[in-house]
Amino acid sequence: MIGLVVVSLSVLLPLAHLALSKVPRTRARVVRLLLLYALVLDVGVIGLPLGFIPHVFFADQTARMIGWAPGSPFQFEVGVHDGAWGVLGFLCIWIGGSFWLATGLGWSLFMLGATYGHIVQTLRAGDYAPYNFLTIFSDGFVALWLLLLLYLRHRWDEKDAWR
Repeated sequence: MIGLVVVSLSVLLPLAHLALSKVPRTRARVVRLLLLYALVLDVGVIGLPLGFIPHVFFADQTARMIGWAPGSPFQFEVGVHDGAWGVLGFLCIWIGGSFWLATGLGWSLFMLGATYGHIVQTLRAGDYAPYNFLTIFSDGFVALWLLLLLYLRHRWDEKDAWR
């Protein structure tokens, strides 16, 4: 599943960036880079190309991969929602400060809700479709990872992290 690959890259790529960089590795710099990559990949990439496009343009196929009934207008709403968050994730490249906090916190709350929904569907309906069951792990990890990074950014950044 490509979502798991993107989530893995959101951790591995900043570590490679740090390893190859000649700039000193302070705790604050490490957390800022990890958070930036997480926002761009875990929110931007997962939201826009991996959320918006499949839900809006391939709705019936996506519904079957999740274990949902095809033909629901809800697919379009979910796709537009994911796409809007995806745009916010990509904007984190150019806009920092409290924009990162809002983007990361909002997406984390959505991912926690999605994780809960996928767990309920798995347990109650026996829905082990790949895009229902496997997303429990990627969505749950993304939510907790972003929350941890936001907390560490707030705690360790020498400057006021959210200005």
